[in-house]
Amino acid sequence: MATPRPLFQRHARALTLQHTEIEGVALTQPEAFLGTPGAVIERTNAAGFRYYAHQFYDGDGKQRERYLAGPVASPAAEAEADAMRARIREIKELVPTLRLLGREGFNVVDAKTYATLAVLHNHGVFAAGGMLIGSHAYGVLLNRLGVRATPYATEDIDLARREALAFERIPSRSLLEVLRDTGIDFVEVPALDRKRPSTSYKEKGRARFHVDLLVPSSNDSFPVVPVPELSAHATGLPLLGYLLAESQTAAVLAREGTCAIRVPLPERFAVHKLLVSQLRPGRSEKSRKDLQQAAVLCAALAETHPGAIEAARGDVPRRAVRRLRAALAAIQPMLEPSSPRAWAELAGA
Repeated sequence: MATPRPLFQRHARALTLQHTEIEGVALTQPEAFLGTPGAVIERTNAAGFRYYAHQFYDGDGKQRERYLAGPVASPAAEAEADAMRARIREIKELVPTLRLLGREGFNVVDAKTYATLAVLHNHGVFAAGGMLIGSHAYGVLLNRLGVRATPYATEDIDLARREALAFERIPSRSLLEVLRDTGIDFVEVPALDRKRPSTSYKEKGRARFHVDLLVPSSNDSFPVVPVPELSAHATGLPLLGYLLAESQTAAVLAREGTCAIRVPLPERFAVHKLLVSQLRPGRSEKSRKDLQQAAVLCAALAETHPGAIEAARGDVPRRAVRRLRAALAAIQPMLEPSSPRAWAELAGA
């Protein structure tokens, strides 16, 4: 009998330690760059005023400059320029390690995704309770567990919140305005029903890159829900409340740098993927992807955090138990041969 193919591969300990060090930087930096670290340069305006500017490439690959401080040689301007140079130096020192981790199979996001997540971090969305979900969150969870698996390319950013975001001060700008700080020309995506407000934002033109705002639905419907603290609306999703009930801070990796985000716990992510795989009638490829991601996380958690999957399974809402049973039947051929321990924990054997 052929040996089952493993669902994941474990990274070398030296690499996971490097990832932990980068995550430490991400979780302690108050603000992330919205593109490359760039450089501090000196400029002179038409009136002869000499000042410092921060020059960098934004999320859309365009070179930009932002006024930093002036006049040159004043104590305040020199202090501001030195502080920016120190920030730039710190991130540039991480870039070789980020490049290494990407080559070794850690999940690294593209420039547009990074700039978008960084701007949300800088505006306190994740600190206030906003969460990254979807395939980008899956990649972050794999990195944190120290494993590599088949990646899933995506141009979607799924931003979710369980309840009103706990900002210390309600933002004066809308989510759309905040997203445009990336340098990417975001526009609202019109709803199919033109009477309903938009819940999604995309890059203008034919690009497929977009951001979806999501909240839990109290039943199996998909309502449009106001999110007043972001001057936006969101799509309600069934069973999303289960996924968002517990979360953790983590770091997203990019070639340009790193920033702090918030993601669900991996065990809830895995069980939620099982549940939603049964909510996609006629979308077998999407359901297979959900099951594959659930299987990988269950197998990894069975080795590193025994008992986590069993606890997450026990918290499934009663109304979703029938869907869970159907999902278990679908995932068993995928999970049991490769990780019988994970299957036993998931199935309650």
